[in-house]
Amino acid sequence: MFKRLLVALVMLVGLVACAGGQTGVRSTAPEGVQRSYQLADMRFSASPELKVSEATGYYPIADVVWRGDPWGERIPQIAAMFETAVARNKPALRGSQPVVIDVQLVRFHGVTDRTRYSVGGVYNIIFLMTVRDAGSGVVIEPVRRVVANLDAPGGSQAVVLEQSGQTQKVRVTDFLTQVLRRELS
Repeated sequence: MFKRLLVALVMLVGLVACAGGQTGVRSTAPEGVQRSYQLADMRFSASPELKVSEATGYYPIADVVWRGDPWGERIPQIAAMFETAVARNKPALRGSQPVVIDVQLVRFHGVTDRTRYSVGGVYNIIFLMTVRDAGSGVVIEPVRRVVANLDAPGGSQAVVLEQSGQTQKVRVTDFLTQVLRRELS
């Protein structure tokens, strides 16, 4: 009994440590590139080997964990958020070079309801992005890895956000919009 309690306590401390101040983006984008992109389109893909979890534990061991939509096919739900982020960025990115971006999902680890309504956590989103000329398909910027982390408040703070319209889907889609704009500006 004591051993179980100790293991649970260690896991809880680890989750709480992950819950604070994790918003940020890391990218392997080349430095000093002058971008003047007009975002024409996006091609989204995800490896069929990605493991999707519907487990209800605090931290399922999987590549894809998403609870911001009703139960269903998670990869298409995630693709839809990326598509919305691209659509929102089209009017903002009106440079001289029309581009298409290839986005390959590597990881999309949100929080389970158990985590969301207790300690909170982090939405950990990792994808590969390639920028191509929209007309010729020639690579302008080679594939780069983008790691984007968004804080996922827990407990009463999560409830307040939800009640004010800041659902998981709204927050993550807004965040993806900012991430893509940053990566292409």
